[in-house]
Amino acid sequence: MIAAVPAIAGAACVLGFAPFYWWPVPILALAVLFAAFERAPTTRRAALAGYAFGLGYFLAGVSWVYVSLHDFGSMPAVLAGLATFLFCAFLALFPGLAGWLARRLAARNPASILFMSAATFTAFEWVRGSIFTGFPWITIGMSQVPSSPLAGFAPVVGGYGVTLMTAITASLLAAAARRFESRTARARVLAAAAVVLAIGGGLRFISWSEPARPPVRVALLQGNIAQELKWRDEVRTRTLDDYRRMIFEAQAKVVVLPETALPAFFDQLPADYLASIREHAAANGKDVLMGIVEREFRAGEYDYYNTLLRLTGARQAYRKRHLVPFGEYIPPGFRFILAVLKIPLTDFGSGGKGQAPLEAGGTSFAVAICYEDIFGEELIEQLPRAQALVNVSNDAWFGKSLAAAQHLHASQLRAMETSRWMVRATNTGASAAIDERGRVMASLEPFTAATLTTDIVPRKGQTPFVLFGNLLALLATAAVGGVAWRIR
Repeated sequence: MIAAVPAIAGAACVLGFAPFYWWPVPILALAVLFAAFERAPTTRRAALAGYAFGLGYFLAGVSWVYVSLHDFGSMPAVLAGLATFLFCAFLALFPGLAGWLARRLAARNPASILFMSAATFTAFEWVRGSIFTGFPWITIGMSQVPSSPLAGFAPVVGGYGVTLMTAITASLLAAAARRFESRTARARVLAAAAVVLAIGGGLRFISWSEPARPPVRVALLQGNIAQELKWRDEVRTRTLDDYRRMIFEAQAKVVVLPETALPAFFDQLPADYLASIREHAAANGKDVLMGIVEREFRAGEYDYYNTLLRLTGARQAYRKRHLVPFGEYIPPGFRFILAVLKIPLTDFGSGGKGQAPLEAGGTSFAVAICYEDIFGEELIEQLPRAQALVNVSNDAWFGKSLAAAQHLHASQLRAMETSRWMVRATNTGASAAIDERGRVMASLEPFTAATLTTDIVPRKGQTPFVLFGNLLALLATAAVGGVAWRIR
């Protein structure tokens, strides 16, 4: 029983993320978890409750890993299912450790346990997003964007700070559910939770940036090329022709193609093909940002890069720096996995830190390729110089699962953290334009071939999160843990 209830609560958390956006659910789910931590008779039972929560959370929220491994990676169903389960079982360790540490540090003091739970849960969510290159997918803070009052903390303390505020609110609700000697004591606890929500709501009214120039029109191309067909020779010419036609038809200053939109290395593209696009762009005042795979021959072998390239004017390029383990590179000691995992191009090179934003249409764009936009502290390295954000992705790897919608939700959090518009060009969805408050202003229907044309507002200024990154969230987490330690 001590494991079943937290597991159900963990699975319910998925309703807080896109496409559902039921932001109160994760707050209530964490309240259930923290109450389980507090009522567990031993630290081991608290760890079990946290592990059960994590298992329900990740099996419900990250099950799309199976689709990538089996449907598109050609891994046998049994192995793909086992690999997905083991991956989720590993991720579940982090809330399990949060429960163990909260009870270990707070001893048996109920108030101390609840506040320590908020601190340890947030700390281990940050660890999950950092260890082994990190996997900060569906962080609890993300669930509050864009509608919850707690989303107002995002420009100040970032996604992990919103996680902390969500956890504090949950701990207060868990405390209010306890038996009190008077109604006044319970009312004070609920009032404290209301104050946290009110502060977050008040922060939402602050404008952290201002327009830097008039709106610029952007066209986001969604080619909808099936992943299993993309690299086949018989569809390559049609894909090249379709994207060229979409570029020519786009009525915008900036035209953005998805990640690895064209199924060829850049140096393999026909010279007349590139020339025709450049001539059209020059004649019509367009800047074209193209997702492509580049290769460079060095020391007797090729180095490959996942690149967003400005095709017009002087060469500008952003090369993906944060690569996907087992998808874009194989960690040392795991080469044997290639025998069962048939994913092309698993030996990319990293573009490295310190890359400049891309200039297009008179606007400076901070770039994130694919799941790089779930790493908020990396994206802000291109700010405050960048006036807008652009993400190019190919979420066809995940089929018709929750992954594409969850990925869009992560972009909404990045827009709020930086107070910048975010535009997303994807192969199959979700292609969208998001304003500086995290609201989806325009989007395309998934799994359709179409162009989204929209006006975005380049902005200037910097939020506290842009200035300090995750530092404020980590300091606040340590402070909450310190308070919990004092009241033990």
